[in-house]
Amino acid sequence: MSSSPSSRLVPHGEPVTYFRFSGLAALGLPHVVTTRNFPGVTAASPASGPFDASAATQLRAAGLDPGRVAYAKQVHGAGVLRAPAGGGWAGNGDVLVTTQRSVPLAIFTADCLAVTLWDAIAHVLVVAHVGWRGTVRGAAGAAVRAAVEAGARADQLDAAIAPSIGPCCYEVDEPVLREFGTAFGRAARAWFMPGREGHAMLDLWAANEALLAEAGVDPARIENPRLCTACHLDLLYSYRKGHRGRLVTAAALP
Repeated sequence: MSSSPSSRLVPHGEPVTYFRFSGLAALGLPHVVTTRNFPGVTAASPASGPFDASAATQLRAAGLDPGRVAYAKQVHGAGVLRAPAGGGWAGNGDVLVTTQRSVPLAIFTADCLAVTLWDAIAHVLVVAHVGWRGTVRGAAGAAVRAAVEAGARADQLDAAIAPSIGPCCYEVDEPVLREFGTAFGRAARAWFMPGREGHAMLDLWAANEALLAEAGVDPARIENPRLCTACHLDLLYSYRKGHRGRLVTAAALP
């Protein structure tokens, strides 16, 4: 399900420091989708958390406990990690899952998709980092399977896709086209639009919406504002545009 950013993202702060998804917020999920105005995001490692004191203040105000944030070294794959019960470093992987209340799961992006999956009945939360490599390697399906294995039902999941690079700006070359063809066959054609010779424009939003639906998520329960990072450089970070900063999508079971 796609819609305009204004109907799906609720801004907080002036200037805007983070968004919330309107659907997830209405259902009661504490979460944030940060902008480049959000302070204090650092390089995550096993020895140090990903946020400094200023970021921690913002997270507390949003209803998230910065002392229990779970995070990982994202490796552009489909590996699933169970978040530690008290939060903290989870290891190397791109899909985090928890059934623990008040443990925020955090994903860091600057063009890639951050996908949130929540079963409010089964009390299962999953977040995933999905770029083109993760898409090819099955991260969307792995995220849904992780939720189901933790007790969720795929058709009960509410899903949201954070701001990320759109088909308007995401040009890829022949090696990427070949990878998609190998992984998905003719179905992948629907996710590309013509570009300059030897290139095409990739719609990672459409690809992952389709893959989530294929894994059992109700398309009507997928929130996707289709807000392109590369088109909104005043507000968002884009790796393709040379930014080194990262946006954060964090959510915790209430």
